[in-house]
Amino acid sequence: MCAQFSTLSEFKTLLEGASSASSAAIAGANARNSQLTKPPGALGRLEDIAIWYAGWRGNERPTLAAPQVIIFAGNHGVAARGVSAFPPEVTAQMVLNFEHGGAAINQLSKAFGAKMDVLALELDNPTADFTEASAMSEDEVVQALATGWDAVDPTSDLLVTGEMGIGNTTSASAILAALIGGNGADWTGRGTGVEGEALNAKIAVVDAGLARHPSRKPLEVLQNLGGREIAAMAGAIARARVEGIPVILDGFICAAAATVLFATDKKALDHALAGHVSAEGAHARVLAYLEKEPLLNLGLRLGEGSGAALAIGVLKGAIACHSGMSTFAEAGVSAG
Repeated sequence: MCAQFSTLSEFKTLLEGASSASSAAIAGANARNSQLTKPPGALGRLEDIAIWYAGWRGNERPTLAAPQVIIFAGNHGVAARGVSAFPPEVTAQMVLNFEHGGAAINQLSKAFGAKMDVLALELDNPTADFTEASAMSEDEVVQALATGWDAVDPTSDLLVTGEMGIGNTTSASAILAALIGGNGADWTGRGTGVEGEALNAKIAVVDAGLARHPSRKPLEVLQNLGGREIAAMAGAIARARVEGIPVILDGFICAAAATVLFATDKKALDHALAGHVSAEGAHARVLAYLEKEPLLNLGLRLGEGSGAALAIGVLKGAIACHSGMSTFAEAGVSAG
């Protein structure tokens, strides 16, 4: 299905009109869970996430067999202001590494049986420096959203989105400050490793962007302060919502993309779990705003979808127990 929107307003309408999880499947999954050969609640959050997954798949006894990982890459004009420890050329170099199977996300995707796709978005055409102009025109941000939307395989049963883009923690920090509140110092971290005066300069860039673009309408914030890869992640997560495909969110930058959707419609992330909380300082604050409790806390700060891909294993374990265990009746065990 090609993207069914050509303006930000049309995208917003599609997002707000998405259907909810199946109440019948949730009820059936709850009933099954109550009869499995274990004490009530003994599997903790695994029980909750298996039931959540069942609801979105419309099946009280679901399987997880076809996860998809999509990595989006984009370049940022604001990178010219020295906000990263690495030059913009690294974006294209890492895309080649993804394509050749050499990155961490390649290994994690393979380990958990996920199909992995890599999409580079106009790397030779960085977004504008958002301290001087809107990062993207409306047509450009709509095209990036559509790229993410169209990248989702509707036959998949789980989605993870990851990113690569030198300068994108600066963009993410500006988006979050605009949508949640605060200033550059509240949301800006070390990213690829900047510190000292370089970190102060990065904070100043975020503050300049916030001052330059006063709109706090979520999709306009994405247009003014975002990046193509961030918009593409938002488009993919939104498509998954429409298709009823559960999502595991990755780290700080993915959370910024998700925040755009959540700020647009508070139901927009009902189909999403937080895979992990990263070492990027403000990520935990974003998750609190999104009302998402992370599955993992391992001090990761790589991006690429790596933390979310690792959490596929947790979700697979939850579903395997829920759908594969015997009920008391099936096992001939007394329920007490």
